Amino acid sequence: MPASPNAAKPVFEVEIVEDDGDWSQISDLDHLIETAAQAAVAAAEGQIPGFVSVALSSDAIVTDLNGRFRGKPKPTNVLSFPAGDGAPDGQIGDIILGLETVEREAAEQGVPIAHHLQHLVVHGVLHLLGYDHETTADAERMEAIEIDILSKLGIANPYTGELETGTSE
Repeated sequence: MPASPNAAKPVFEVEIVEDDGDWSQISDLDHLIETAAQAAVAAAEGQIPGFVSVALSSDAIVTDLNGRFRGKPKPTNVLSFPAGDGAPDGQIGDIILGLETVEREAAEQGVPIAHHLQHLVVHGVLHLLGYDHETTADAERMEAIEIDILSKLGIANPYTGELETGTSE
């Protein structure tokens, strides 16, 4: 039986978990994360059914995870773990953000922490969707997608600091 033209389209959902650290300094945190994740999915794959979990954590926890799963026992800004066998239906994976590194990088780059946060959420979602930056070509492709998504969110190119115009729709 064909779907009704009025049937709801599959919805991509974002689950946000406050795991560790005091993220309260970022206003409208849930909205920022939701908007960035939805924009990444829409740009990369179109609207897909499913969900992603975003854990707001600390450098201590990220250091532990980075060491255990990547053999790099040091803090990083974002980790992405694609869902594997046995994951709940529709889960594409988990993203974990390290507060202290996110704060430090935003300050070093001279950008609002909200913009850096959204960049990292976009970056993490793209990893869950299969994008990477292992080769120069892959990195250039992923960066171009990030720049396009962020420009639509009104965020300057994180690699140049310029707001892009004339990006594809």
